[in-house]
Amino acid sequence: MCRFLAYSGVPVFLEDFVASPCHSLIHQSLHAEEAKTGTNGDGFGVGWYGERPEPGQYREVRPAWSDENLLSIARQVRSHLFFAHVRAATGTATTRANCHPFVHGRYLFMHNGQIGGYGTIRRRLEALIPDSLYGARAGTTDSEALFLLTLAHLADGMAPDDALAAALSDAFSLMQQAGIREPLRCAAALADGDGIHAVRWSSDTKPPSLYVCERPDSVVVASEPVDAARECWQALPCNTLVAVRGGAVTFTPFEIALKQAA
Repeated sequence: MCRFLAYSGVPVFLEDFVASPCHSLIHQSLHAEEAKTGTNGDGFGVGWYGERPEPGQYREVRPAWSDENLLSIARQVRSHLFFAHVRAATGTATTRANCHPFVHGRYLFMHNGQIGGYGTIRRRLEALIPDSLYGARAGTTDSEALFLLTLAHLADGMAPDDALAAALSDAFSLMQQAGIREPLRCAAALADGDGIHAVRWSSDTKPPSLYVCERPDSVVVASEPVDAARECWQALPCNTLVAVRGGAVTFTPFEIALKQAA
């Protein structure tokens, strides 16, 4: 399982969460405490919003703990909204195109989890991505497929929470139709430059960990607490979506609807 962090609030340097804290994301790349594996060394990425509508992005296949460029970028870049992710691959290649976060237009997306039996339904899942977005498919992960499906539903006029639910429904419905018994587990975050929608959901009772820390000037959503202020970090309940926009934080139940086979 991967580890990630999403920040929204007063502008801060990326290193304040990616590198400096006692349990920073770089530290988690070697010593994750709430994942199947403690090491997340199959690449990393950061994405941030600055003066332009489209986010900046830096991804690399080297482990986060050994990339001096990441430390330099994190020390120099300040942002009001950014994502950071360290990857533990689950069956797809360790390539830059498969590293999170993914970017398309003004959107950022990252994911921790796995579509059960992905190899069995991959072709059918990709077939649901419209031609207008399929050209943006650069990698091979289930995460990128979920992102592009979410974008397709957003383009159809859905709200972000509904678009995320529809994308997961696309995947889970195909799993059910194929008779796959493995679970679909998902912790994911989507940003548009103004706000964040993050979800913790699973078809079984073992969703990936996800925490929310609300402070007077910021909100952080992360796979694990990054600092020693544990009283701030609250576990997001299973099957819940948290939305962060304009300083307001809302929590809503998150469920998906199965789709009937055509």
